[in-house]
Amino acid sequence: MSNNIQIVQDAYAAFGRGDVAAILASLDDNVQWQGLKGAEGVAPHSGRRRGKDAVREFFALVAQTTEFHRFEPREFIDGGDKVAVVGEYEATVRPSGRRVSCDWVMVFTLAGGKITEFREFTDSAQVVAAFGPSAAV
Repeated sequence: MSNNIQIVQDAYAAFGRGDVAAILASLDDNVQWQGLKGAEGVAPHSGRRRGKDAVREFFALVAQTTEFHRFEPREFIDGGDKVAVVGEYEATVRPSGRRVSCDWVMVFTLAGGKITEFREFTDSAQVVAAFGPSAAV
């Protein structure tokens, strides 16, 4: 296993135990972070961020708006300075109470033992429906 895969696996383990400080320690100071690509303007934690303070805000928004019932990174793909992770999650979003169940791919770029970029690709239509206004009845 490559060192980059281990860094990413350690970050997921930290997420699983709610240790945002450990995640932030794995990041480059100028990290570029894009959560929930395609749900910008609807899901509060979607969109581009830069730097550790912005990523800290991302995780605070995730904690406020998403209750995970299952979050499973399943496959780690070593691409040298990039690590792609394939997984799935099931969650309830607040305040709507709607449930989402999505497959996802998260791509990390690393340099010097630090994560320099993160991009998340998931079923954005499902996420937008969960976070968006109720459908008319």
